Amino acid sequence: MNKMCTKKGFTLIELMIVVAIIAIIAAIAIPNLLRSRMQSNESAAVGNLRTIVGAQTAYHGSHFQYTGSFDDLTTATPPFLDGVWSGTKSGYNYVMAGDAANFTANANAAQYGVTGNRGFYTDASGVIRAEEGGDATAASPVLGHS
Repeated sequence: MNKMCTKKGFTLIELMIVVAIIAIIAAIAIPNLLRSRMQSNESAAVGNLRTIVGAQTAYHGSHFQYTGSFDDLTTATPPFLDGVWSGTKSGYNYVMAGDAANFTANANAAQYGVTGNRGFYTDASGVIRAEEGGDATAASPVLGHS
């Protein structure tokens, strides 16, 4: 009887081909994932600024003035704004200033080009402005306009 000897397993070449295919797929997918994450962070920042405008409007209705402090909005009874607004939130840092007549709020990317491409700004008007690659100001273009 003739016995055939068969070896089970993969050759080094087969394993290298599989690793190369996985590397190619990763090289295509990772940049798209990072771009999607930045867009998601930017959408969250715009939504958070809209929430701040709503909280400031409610605060103004109760106190007949705006505030420049997140603490005034979060510690009131009932609170006008929920959560912690210091530190980084979805890749953005939030800064608010103001007095009785007006307020300003900024959403600045924690690291431009990594957590977001644009900075955002709003004030008591509720208009959100955006600046590509840096912090937005009152002179920045209105979001959605060229």
